[in-house]
Amino acid sequence: MKISSASALLGKAAWLALTLAAVPAAAQSPAGSLDARVIANVSAVQSDVVKWRRDIHQHPELSEQEVRTAKLAADHMRALGMEVRTGIAKTGVVGVLRGGKPGGVVALRADMDALPVEEQTGLPFASKVKAMYDGKETAVMHACGHDAHVAMLMGAAKVLADMKAEIAGTVIFVFQPAEEGTLGPQVSGAELMMKEKLFGALNPDAIFAIHVVPGDPGKLYWRSGGMYAASDRIEIRLSGKQTHGARPWDGTDIPSMAGDIVRDFAHIASRQLNVTHSPTVLTIAAINGGNRFNIIPDSMTLLGTLRTFDPEMRKQAMAKAEASVASISARYGGSAKFIWTAPTPAVINDPALTAALTGTLRKAAGAAGVDDQIDFLTGSDDYSYFSRAYPSIYYNLGIGHPKGTNHSPFFDVVDEGALETGVRAHVLTALDTLRKIQSGELQRRSGK
Repeated sequence: MKISSASALLGKAAWLALTLAAVPAAAQSPAGSLDARVIANVSAVQSDVVKWRRDIHQHPELSEQEVRTAKLAADHMRALGMEVRTGIAKTGVVGVLRGGKPGGVVALRADMDALPVEEQTGLPFASKVKAMYDGKETAVMHACGHDAHVAMLMGAAKVLADMKAEIAGTVIFVFQPAEEGTLGPQVSGAELMMKEKLFGALNPDAIFAIHVVPGDPGKLYWRSGGMYAASDRIEIRLSGKQTHGARPWDGTDIPSMAGDIVRDFAHIASRQLNVTHSPTVLTIAAINGGNRFNIIPDSMTLLGTLRTFDPEMRKQAMAKAEASVASISARYGGSAKFIWTAPTPAVINDPALTAALTGTLRKAAGAAGVDDQIDFLTGSDDYSYFSRAYPSIYYNLGIGHPKGTNHSPFFDVVDEGALETGVRAHVLTALDTLRKIQSGELQRRSGK
């Protein structure tokens, strides 16, 4: 097991002291003594978290195929005495921990699915799994860290279940399938879980999630407001008349049509939208069509993505993109069908909740520290279906600096000691939110 540099230098006792020193006032209070126990209990479960993470990493499952992972999570929560529901959004799992005292409701979420990527990390527990994807057999890998997400939430479940009698309220553990999405027009895992009313009669007052990223081990990264971008998939089907490559004037020059669309999209994002107001990215990432050097085909397909944070700018970008494609295809004497699919809203960190819990996240990170002023992140995450329904904070956890970033065949949790910070953050955000609800510092708020 790799441990963080802070842990290696200071040892567990000194790390605990340094972490608590970051919040000396709290350390003198009953809540502070509870925090000290949380930190000690999280440290005690760390070896299990690493073991779970490595096991899940070695047995990755694609979206909507997370059968083994879901069973692992469900069995774990049943063993802890929780109410457990399975089969939500096909393979999703929800565990409910009812505390010994009445109070608010907090949810913690982890995504479970892996990606069709062939692992090249060289780890002794590297994935050798293959599965069917898009009609072909493919290698499967946890190239985005969801193995760590599941393991950290399992660790948090253990720590919180052991404190059940002292918890004023309810904690819900959400193990979500299909965050990476599925082929075709199917809804995402989070969207389907919401449609299937995963929380039942309970309405969370707040929901939290962690994502591991390359960064300083154990450091937490987030921003108030827009965190991850809204995402829309683009498919543009170009049609025209096939002709010989030596006589483009006898047909429709579809490759040139495609090239003009790519160039025009770059101009839309940089020159026709007010990017000083909110970041906007419009990308064509794939062009498919043709099969011979001297034949201009009668059709081509362009694939791409639109990323936005502002709903009005999203509408503007979509309208300008559609107008561009219509104009260019008409100029070439061809036609085009523009298809938008898989819309995912932006992940928004609730400003009031973020302000109330910033101290908690600093406490959880301890010596590693935090950065709560990060840039907008133009990646997307379907956690947005939770964050737009309930007050939410989504934050990133640094796990060292692997050879490749998320979705790379080289992605790895380089410093597994950072996972301890993640478990600590889960536990402390849940407890502090319930404390603040009980004291009146946070008002109870029902989901929409």
